[in-house]
Amino acid sequence: MKITKAELVAVAVKKEQYPPVDIPEIAFAGRSNVGKSSLFNMLVNRRNFARVSGNPGKTRTINFFEVNQTFRIVDLPGYGYAKVSKSMSKDWGPMMENYLENRENLVKVVQLVDIRHAPSAQDVQMYEYLRYHGLDGFVVATKSDKVSRNELNKNLNLIKKTLKMKPGDIIVPVSSLKKTGADQLLDEIEKLLQAKAMEENSEDAGEEPVSEE
Repeated sequence: MKITKAELVAVAVKKEQYPPVDIPEIAFAGRSNVGKSSLFNMLVNRRNFARVSGNPGKTRTINFFEVNQTFRIVDLPGYGYAKVSKSMSKDWGPMMENYLENRENLVKVVQLVDIRHAPSAQDVQMYEYLRYHGLDGFVVATKSDKVSRNELNKNLNLIKKTLKMKPGDIIVPVSSLKKTGADQLLDEIEKLLQAKAMEENSEDAGEEPVSEE
């Protein structure tokens, strides 16, 4: 997959502000300052497509980006930043839960973790939450340029073990600085979208035709 067009189509804090459920959505979640904005900029090859903030926890809305007019990337608020956890996270929690548990066209959630460290307790909690709702199985390990080649595989295995990922689950190392991993990530997203389309087509084909009298 190659992204040829991407635009912000909605900024929401409640369901009424969401765009229509007419195309599938892939959501991205991760700890504050894990590199989500930089990743989006790399994927669309635009420097300031998603603002990169020096203040972790600044994203306080759910942002919907329409890609190639065929699907949306959904940017969820970062979690786990101490300075905002007490005052803001109590609002973010219900906002995110409402989206994740009730959005009909949500296909999968890509969880971002920092490859340099074992997933935090909050990372594990998020992954378990996604597993409970059938949205798990796709992890991006950011900042892969910060570890050596020998460390990379060891750290990827640690992430898989800590999150209790299944053998068939996806983990993609990326580096926004070196611009590596974008093609693999987009290919995996394309596979998810194709699988979803096939599932919907199969369901449509299995419907009983309506008889006309």
